Amino acid sequence: MENEIHIPTDVPNGSINEYLSNADEITLGSGRLMLFAGDQKIEHLNADFYGTDISEDDNEPEHLFKIADKAEIGVFATQMGLISMYGSDYPEVPYLVKLNSKTNLVKTGQKDPISLQHIDIDQVVDFKNKSGLNILGIGYTIYLGSEFEHLMIREAFQAILKSHQHGLITVLWIYPRGKAVKDEKDPDLIAGATGVAATLGADYVKVNYPKREGEKSAEIFKQAVKAAGKTKVICAGGSSTDPKFFLQQLHDQIHISGAMGNATGRNIHQKSIEDAVRIANATSAITIHDKSVEEAYKIYSGK
Repeated sequence: MENEIHIPTDVPNGSINEYLSNADEITLGSGRLMLFAGDQKIEHLNADFYGTDISEDDNEPEHLFKIADKAEIGVFATQMGLISMYGSDYPEVPYLVKLNSKTNLVKTGQKDPISLQHIDIDQVVDFKNKSGLNILGIGYTIYLGSEFEHLMIREAFQAILKSHQHGLITVLWIYPRGKAVKDEKDPDLIAGATGVAATLGADYVKVNYPKREGEKSAEIFKQAVKAAGKTKVICAGGSSTDPKFFLQQLHDQIHISGAMGNATGRNIHQKSIEDAVRIANATSAITIHDKSVEEAYKIYSGK
């Protein structure tokens, strides 16, 4: 596995040790990122946390923190408000602060998406220092193709630059979305998104798995991985699906496409605490420990 840490030149000498420590911890020494995504309470409101086939455990926000505390993850990504409410009860959890979020109430047909920062990097660093919590990085979402993309691109670049000055790891969520975008999962567009992340200097970029009729996603995803250069590509987990299928897809993304991790939310937190911890550990087994799909599924199923 490639686990050499690349240090961007915008990380000043005084922050290099902090950056190296954060990069090693967030990947559990593997170079790959197992990101547990818990930012959907704004993004999707309560639809992801309550309903048919969703565990009753998931309606309580603390469920996310219990999973992050008990499972093997690289980092738990959520908004700083939730971290401030529950973080003191879960001080050992590694956190990534999501800087921007929006709901899904305003549809693309009404207005192109825009999501601007709720907080700035100085506030994140101040919170980290005063709380003593284990904050390893920041995240920001860009809707590429939106008429407002220029605002988000500028904010993302400024956030990356300032975060690196403090030794924090940076992750961009980049989703092509807006009236100008005909196919959000077009392989060329996904590769374009990872290329944008590279030009902004992000450490990781989270994108959707590409789709094209008649072609295998694991093969066409290679384009996006190469287009990212030194920025490491991770794949969004998407909506809940069969655990065996999910683990196989994850394995293909890493071992065929060359992805350097995953960002998984619903496939983990929509389960009961026991099942959620097991699927998270199975995900980590593939991502961090190079286990086979069969070995990972045994961790989930307990068989």
